[in-house]
Amino acid sequence: MFLATPSGFRDVLPDEAQEREQIVRRVQDLFAENGFLPIETPTLEVMDVVNMGSRLSKTPFRFFDAQGDLLALRPDVTSQVSRMVASRLPDTDESLRLRYTQRVFRESDQDGMASSREITQMGVECINEDSPSVDAELIGLMIKALHAAGVSTLLIGLASVSPLRQLLDRAGADEQWKSSILEAYHTSDFVLLDELCNNVIQAKGAPSTIAPAYADAIKALARVRGGKEAIDKARAIAAPLGCTDGLDALAEIYEHLEGEGLAEALLIDFSIISSFDYYTGVVFECFSPHLGAAIGSGGRYDNMISAYGTSRPAAGFAFSLEQAMAARAAEEDLFETTSLKGSDDLSCASSEKKDKEIKGKRPLRIAVPKGALSNDAITTLSAAGLDVGSLANPGRQLVIETPDVHYIIVRPSDAPAFVAFGAADCGICGKDSLLEADASVVELVDLGFGACRFVVAEPHGTAARINERYRKLGSIRIATKYPNVTRAYYARTGVQVDIVKLHGNIELAPLCGMADRIVDITATGNTLRQNDLVIVDEVLASTARFFANAASLRTDERVVELARKLMDVRDEQDFLPIAGGDF
Repeated sequence: MFLATPSGFRDVLPDEAQEREQIVRRVQDLFAENGFLPIETPTLEVMDVVNMGSRLSKTPFRFFDAQGDLLALRPDVTSQVSRMVASRLPDTDESLRLRYTQRVFRESDQDGMASSREITQMGVECINEDSPSVDAELIGLMIKALHAAGVSTLLIGLASVSPLRQLLDRAGADEQWKSSILEAYHTSDFVLLDELCNNVIQAKGAPSTIAPAYADAIKALARVRGGKEAIDKARAIAAPLGCTDGLDALAEIYEHLEGEGLAEALLIDFSIISSFDYYTGVVFECFSPHLGAAIGSGGRYDNMISAYGTSRPAAGFAFSLEQAMAARAAEEDLFETTSLKGSDDLSCASSEKKDKEIKGKRPLRIAVPKGALSNDAITTLSAAGLDVGSLANPGRQLVIETPDVHYIIVRPSDAPAFVAFGAADCGICGKDSLLEADASVVELVDLGFGACRFVVAEPHGTAARINERYRKLGSIRIATKYPNVTRAYYARTGVQVDIVKLHGNIELAPLCGMADRIVDITATGNTLRQNDLVIVDEVLASTARFFANAASLRTDERVVELARKLMDVRDEQDFLPIAGGDF
């Protein structure tokens, strides 16, 4: 028997367990000093109860118990706190300050992407308190907690969902357009957001009831970022439409934190808006420049408790213990600092020094694709002002180093993984690779080149046979390199399919009887025609995209500047149909 833990789960040995214990003790002591009382919630919840709180961003583990109830392993603690307060403390109107350290469990939703499925969340929830000063207190407490965990270099992205909520409510849009806009915000897909809004602005088939001014404001809001002055930028966008809800509170929160000397750790960034049905006011996320994903997040969620009972004001935050430890370890490796293991001092006394060292010191890391996209990618980067001379003939080198940029040469299909995990700050690959990888990245610019289509194709003259097979067997066999894209497409059509994943020569599968149809990408269709295959449906179009991980986008201004330059280069070309907004 092979003695291994399940995928995404692991043992913690004594050295690490002691380190974790020490961090937990210090953070919980900090929470207690600020008046937060401990709570514990059950590991299992009834699935219907979990779904009542909000849309789940991650898939929970689900199973039936002996009574036939569908249960879920706890995917989040905040919704449990809301359920607990509504059911166990329904008549309490006094302030409830609660803290916890608990494991949460989430199924990996990214095939082939390494992902922990058991996470230790540390957080606090503040119920029955509603003021900007409370929100500011929570943000400040999150910063202090992460400092206590040894994370000295961090940045808090800060925004409010209220202006977007108001813009969408007043835009006159149907639910489908609203849902698409929210999905673009949830997934940080600037390209999709531009397309949806530009269709309205340019009246290209979008719902005619939407006023173009609202679409323009919704698109512009996502790119508002900076210091305190960014709040005024958001106000200038939203005020002409009477949609300034939440901005006064956001300014007051910023002023509170500024008064505590925390302004340098703040970035006003309206692109961090997510989980729209979860948060109702201020939202914030914490990033380390050494990790690809956020360490933690929080915000105001006044509507969640009403899903279980009486509505009450509520706000809180949580962060991943594992992510905090990873950020701390990365700092120690980068700066060659003395290990803090076993020490009782996990403070960030050197935070200011490290913060100065990180800015502009490390070269920007860009994942550059091999193959068909390579030449256009290099040409585009050169037009954006980067030194790409060494990329012309890299030989067998996989990392090309220049003083300002390190180019990481990768297959297009691998680029999303390199960026998502922080091995690269940003990269270029086709939309097809991003869809198939389903990695947590931010799509910034549609570069326009590398245009191709996802199509469904079958051998000429076999349609009747395939339809008869589907009638008898209830499924069609599909060969593809892109199982995730294929699965999503057929889920939308309602057709049952059996997917055969291949890595090359997809056209052979139906010719040899291995599959009925294929789903593949094509630029001209010549290969399909040469093999007597005919296109029976279009799945989607794909072009090259410039993208980044969430942390690099927020902590490294060079990523934003490069996105601006690439957008300018793109807009000068003839092959892109729709121009996007500025960053």
